[in-house]
Amino acid sequence: MKVCVSGSAGFIGGYIVEDLLGRGYDVIGIDNLSKYGPVSKSYDANPNYELVVGDAIDVDLMTKILMDCDHFIAGAALIGGISYFHAFAYDLLAQNERIMASSCDAAIRANRQGKLQKVTYMSSSMVFESTEHWPSVEGDERQVPPPLSSYGFQKLAVEYFAKAAWDQYRLPYTIVRPFNCVGIGEMRAKSEVEVKSGNVTLAMSHVVPDLVQKILKGQDPLHILGDGSQIRHYTYGGDLARGIVDAMENPAALNEDFNLSTAESTTVLQLAELIWKKLKGPDVPFNYVSDEAYEYDVQRRVPGVQKAKDLLGFEATTPLDEILDEVIPWIEMAVDEGLI
Repeated sequence: MKVCVSGSAGFIGGYIVEDLLGRGYDVIGIDNLSKYGPVSKSYDANPNYELVVGDAIDVDLMTKILMDCDHFIAGAALIGGISYFHAFAYDLLAQNERIMASSCDAAIRANRQGKLQKVTYMSSSMVFESTEHWPSVEGDERQVPPPLSSYGFQKLAVEYFAKAAWDQYRLPYTIVRPFNCVGIGEMRAKSEVEVKSGNVTLAMSHVVPDLVQKILKGQDPLHILGDGSQIRHYTYGGDLARGIVDAMENPAALNEDFNLSTAESTTVLQLAELIWKKLKGPDVPFNYVSDEAYEYDVQRRVPGVQKAKDLLGFEATTPLDEILDEVIPWIEMAVDEGLI
């Protein structure tokens, strides 16, 4: 059985490809390498993996690929940290809409004329950006006010594409919403804007790599975006990939949507102190100051996870402490090599 993954060279895409190959699937990835440039993956030489360097906006190319695939995980998108949402507000909306329309056009053709059985769409926790009640459960995205950021709004549009393609063309779908992915492989994007945070210049604005590199560079007190009370659910990339592939292959996921996340809530301040103690030791006092928050820095992002557990048997089980023990050494290496 063959699966196409668009955005396969990206951060979450790499985890997805690795999970699929581990389950015995043939995988064809497509990526235009616009975010990081050429990257090396552990599975590049795997005989069951093929990378097509191309653009998901190319309907003819996507159709040709999907005609021979049983499943399509639609993950290609412009994506970045919180500063990225502000610096590229128009591009995130316009380019990602083009990608999604082209992907759906190709998938509709491949479902009608080829082997394609279903599309698994990558949405985002940002569809719940404007909610005022928690946890956010599946279905809330159409009940709460729409997202204010162009990125969140476009991710909500992804879900409308999925449902509209089913309504009109009977293209089967599953929607997955990853929450706060943490893992190895996240690097400085070629188009990322630089942001000054105290005495350290950042180029990602993703909380874990940013906090780690500021501490590594000796920042004391540590600069935190906002007051640190923001609540997140930091979820291991390997767990998210497992949930995405579970949703792709489980018949119970047909035309359903799922939040994929750890059930554990952590504030940014708690995360910062945990990383501080891992890098500096438990006896060094934790000092911090607050920087002005971004407009679209959501204060609470708390998912309901029961549906994924009930229908898929999926739970994100890797604890944050264990995630950081894997990720921090990788970020240290990436800082040394100029990847971050």
